[in-house]
Parts: sequence; C-alpha cells; structure tokens
Amino acid sequence: MMIRSYRPGDLDAIYDICVRTAASGGDARGRHSSDRLLGDVWAVPYVTKEPEHAHVLDDGTGTAVGYILGTADTTDFVRWSRAEWVPAVEARFATGDPRDESLAAVLHSPEKMIHAELADHPAHLHIDLLPEWQGRGQGRALMAAFLNGLRAAGVPRVHLGMAADNHGAHAFYQRLGFHDLPVEVTGARFMGRDTSPL
Repeated sequence: MMIRSYRPGDLDAIYDICVRTAASGGDARGRHSSDRLLGDVWAVPYVTKEPEHAHVLDDGTGTAVGYILGTADTTDFVRWSRAEWVPAVEARFATGDPRDESLAAVLHSPEKMIHAELADHPAHLHIDLLPEWQGRGQGRALMAAFLNGLRAAGVPRVHLGMAADNHGAHAFYQRLGFHDLPVEVTGARFMGRDTSPL
C-alpha cells in the first residue's frame, strides 16, 4: 500500500470508491439512475479543479482503493462549480428518474457549501476508503498528505461536513485533531482544524 498523488487514470476508481461508500460509509450502488452521479457531485469536481489536492491510497498494483480530495478555497470552488462544473454535467442529471431529484438539487445548489461560520476555515475535504481498506491507519495517512498540501499552499484551516449520526466518523476526526464547529444545518455536523502536521 502507498499514498500517492491522484493521476487522471484514477478517475474510474474515484467514481467507484465514491458510490461504494456514499451510503453513510456503505454501498450506494443502484440508488440512482447511474452509479456515476454521486461521483459527479461529491468527488470528481475536486479532482477536476484541484488535482494537486487529491491523494489516493494505492493497493500496490496501481489501483486506488481510497482517496482524500478537496479544495483550498471553498468560495472559489463554489464560483467555479456554478460557472463551469454544473453546466458541464447537468444534462446527466436530467433523467426524469425520481431517484435522481435530490442529488440534482445538490448539484444545482453549490452555494449551500458556504457558511459564514466557516469563513476562517476556507478549505474543505472529502475522504473515503473502501471498507476492506479501513482500520489500517491509511485514513490518517491520507489526511496527513492532504494537510501537508494545504499547509504548503498557505491555507491555515480546513473543515468537513458529515451526517450528524455518523458517530464513527466523528470519533475518527476527533482523533485527528478536528473539533466541532457551530454550524446549524439539519442532519449535518461540521468539524474543523488547522493545517498543522498530524
């Protein structure tokens, strides 16, 4: 196993990891008209805009089995999403399939990523590992690589969001030095930390 920078050849694996961990860490395949739609919202925009802030867990054969990705500047990412990403992919969500409606609403509302309470935590991230690769210390290694990249870019703090009832993730992030942030969003919890080394 090794942590390495994202490469364009990892794109299909990013889509796969995203959908296989999207149901509160479980498999969400078959929940939408295409298994790639979740990646189009929660993962692929980041590797498209800021591949320098994307790292993968490589299983040793060149295959990505986990990732951490994000943006150094949430406000800038939202502007880019509105101007470039949404127009580029919105046709994929115009399926008429009711299973896609809530996800399409997320795609079309990038401004919901911006919260005044997070202004001093400008970066944000997403981290996912396939279940069989969890519990081996690789999540911590991915986080270390991501924080190192943010720090090198001069970014002081980062935040993340999760389902409020995802207690396992909350405990994991606490162990990595994240603390709760006072953002009121129904069903969600936000955490943040500085970009000092783990």
